[in-house]
Amino acid sequence: MKYFNGFSLANENRLFTEYLSNGSRTVVGFSYGAQKAFEYAYSTPNFVDRLILLSPAFFQMEKQSFVRTQLRYFESDHKAYIDTFLQNVAYPSSFDLSEYKQTGTKEDLEALLTYVWDTDKIDDLKSRGTTIEVFLGMKDKIINAENAETFFTQCTTTYSIKNVGHILREA
Repeated sequence: MKYFNGFSLANENRLFTEYLSNGSRTVVGFSYGAQKAFEYAYSTPNFVDRLILLSPAFFQMEKQSFVRTQLRYFESDHKAYIDTFLQNVAYPSSFDLSEYKQTGTKEDLEALLTYVWDTDKIDDLKSRGTTIEVFLGMKDKIINAENAETFFTQCTTTYSIKNVGHILREA
């Protein structure tokens, strides 16, 4: 299994053991890592059997002003931004993510916020035999879960989980 971390996180894959598959042809990503996992699976010459996207970062329906505001907040005080961000990642649980904390860069944040999920690329990857599974927490404070659910259910196998947030844990 190849795993891609979320923004400002490292080794958080331990939080998702119930969703992971250790197959050698499995690629997994959480949040920002889901974007990177998808691009890796799409561009690799190696066959990917299963792509698991955990709370994929989905901001393509947000206004440009939202992106600018997020980047401005990050630039003004990246420590406070990351701390607040990780609290929102954990919501509705009070799970402490500090042991997984790793300060991300402005470039990573901008890439995360401006990424566009491409249905043609998704369809192409599926046509190669890759199973794509998306897991969404419907109480997510990071992304608009309803928008992500509407998008991903049209082109992937999508699991919408009530009462959990971005890290797919209940309070």
